[in-house]
Amino acid sequence: MRTALLQSSGRPGSVAENLKVLDEAAARAAAGGAGLLVTSELFLTGYAIGDDIAALAEPADGDSADAVAEIAGRHGLAVAYGYPERDGERVFNSVQLVAADGTRLANYRKTHLFGCFERDHFTPGEQPVVQAELNGLTVGLMICYDVEFPENVRAHALAGTDLLLVPTAQMHPFQFVAESVVPVRAFENQMYVAYVNRVGPEGEFEFVGLSVLAGPDGTSRARAGRAEELVLADADPAVLAASREANPYLEDRVPGLYGSLARNL
Repeated sequence: MRTALLQSSGRPGSVAENLKVLDEAAARAAAGGAGLLVTSELFLTGYAIGDDIAALAEPADGDSADAVAEIAGRHGLAVAYGYPERDGERVFNSVQLVAADGTRLANYRKTHLFGCFERDHFTPGEQPVVQAELNGLTVGLMICYDVEFPENVRAHALAGTDLLLVPTAQMHPFQFVAESVVPVRAFENQMYVAYVNRVGPEGEFEFVGLSVLAGPDGTSRARAGRAEELVLADADPAVLAASREANPYLEDRVPGLYGSLARNL
């Protein structure tokens, strides 16, 4: 499945403008043969917008969800987008996957919140593995800091995830995560990982770009630079199957030796 990574911070603070950016990117992605478009973390609203996050947060089935579904349907490709999700008094840092026909397939709430900024504005999610079937692949959802915990990604591998989507807001000086950690996660878990970043200055942060579609062989199938960019690459089930046969990490595990990890020792 050809996958498009939208490396962009959009227009922080303006949902309407970000929907326009998404629409334009979806048109370009579809023209390039993509079946899936993935945005950065909190793309619909912006990341470093302070208390406006709560003001702009919407339910998973809110007006913005309807607008994204319309964009997906009009351009004929699935869309995974980051947004602040309101559920009663709680606000979650979420990503939602919408099918090419506009159907909402899956919604994930970030479980590992990074730093005081996120802990002050969001409630952590409680479901570590969220998946959906899309174009012959089992697609998993995760957000930014979540991927830096090996247990998280391994849980997806054991649940059968083929392509892990990770909208992110990776900031300076942690660019080594995009450069090194993400390709290693893809290799050690034998999956594709689409890691899609924000870019440039925003509030107190400097986002580093470097979005990547990492393959199960640990290589970067597509890599963005430090500017706004749309990059495309294929998540190929045949390559995935061959790689899993050549690198049987999951089969060679010895779970009986790992019990102490679950006891926080």
